Formats: sequence, structure tokens, C-alpha cells
Amino acid sequence: TVDTTALAGMPRVDLMPPEIAEAARFRRLQLAMGAAVLASVAVVAGLYLHEHSGVTSARSQLATAKTQQVGLQQRLASLQTVKDTYAEVQAKHQLLATAMGQEIRWSFYLNDLSLRIPNNVWLTAAQATESTAPGASSTTSTSTAVAAAPVAGPASIGTILFSGEGMRHADVAAWLDSLSRINGFASPTFSISKENAIGPRSVVDFGSQASVTSQALSNRYALKAGS
Repeated sequence: TVDTTALAGMPRVDLMPPEIAEAARFRRLQLAMGAAVLASVAVVAGLYLHEHSGVTSARSQLATAKTQQVGLQQRLASLQTVKDTYAEVQAKHQLLATAMGQEIRWSFYLNDLSLRIPNNVWLTAAQATESTAPGASSTTSTSTAVAAAPVAGPASIGTILFSGEGMRHADVAAWLDSLSRINGFASPTFSISKENAIGPRSVVDFGSQASVTSQALSNRYALKAGS
């Protein structure tokens, strides 16, 4: 039996030549460097594969977006007729609003006047003048009216003239008061009020006028906000 304790206490002598030991260390160094190079190559390859996958995915998304764009352009082209029709309708609405923007429904006003005329007053003529442009006017007339200068109001868009008869001057005042209560008429006044005789009866001939304001417009064809 060998006494290992005794062997452990004996001196060790390395009989391997130094060249062989140096060569062994060099091989270990080469193996370590080779492993490091392989690890670097693996990391680079992984990064390349990841970037290549990202580029492929981006190209696929780009191709899908282009396909969708072509489809949307085709759909937009198919809806062009609808867009043109809508634009044409809007243009006609604008033209109608321009042409009828100054409309006053005189039939309503004549009916209102017939209900508001005082009992002792009757009209013999009425003439309305609407402003259509600076320096221009259009006239609607039921008969020859008493000539009088138009009354300019702050929101005036025209003038309406009346001629008629009453039993007394107080009836003319009542008529002017009644006229002032009609929406769309302003600043009623008389241009003439004189007594006259019809047979044995005395009457008062009068001429009156009032400004027609923007409140008289029907606004039936006005463009609504957002249209």
C-alpha cells in the first residue's frame, strides 16, 4: 500500500519542456479566441436576420397600403359624379338665394292690411318700391299713387306709398298708427291730408308712406348655416 500522505510531502518536479507548455497555452488561447469570434458571428447573424425580417415586414405593409390607396382612388373616382351633382345643386341653391333673397310676400301684407285698416278709412291706391341695387329699384303697383319722396329708414330696403280717404283727420292718424304696427314697415308718415267733399259729405283725402325694412323679407330661400 502506497502512503499518499508521504507522497504529498515530496517535492514535485515538472519534466515537461517549456516549449510544449507554451504551445498548450497558445492552443487554449486560440480556442478562446475562436469561440469569441463564433459568438460575434452568431450575434451579427441574429441582428441581420432581425433587420431583414423588419425590412420584409415594412415592405409588406407598404405593398398593402399601396393596394388600399389604389382601391380608395378607384372608389373616389366612382363617386365623382355624386360630387359633381352635389356641387351643381349647391350652385343652383346659391343662384336661387341670390335671385330670391329680396323676396317680400306682398299677398300676406295685403291681407294683413285689409284686417288692420280702421273702419273709417279706405285705400284707393298702393305702390311698393323695393331696392334691388344701389341706384336701381323695382316697382310693384296696384294703381296710380300719390307722388311722394321715399322715407329712408336705418334698415330700409324700399318704400311703400298709399293714397286713400278717411272721414276725419283723426282717421288718418289712426291709419298711420295701424301701419306702424305691421312688422316690416317703419316710420309711417303722411305726405298730404286735406278735406274734400263727396256729394254732401266731407271726407279727408290723404297720401301716406312707410319704409319697408329687412324684416319684411320672407327669407324662404336664404341659405342655412353650413349648407
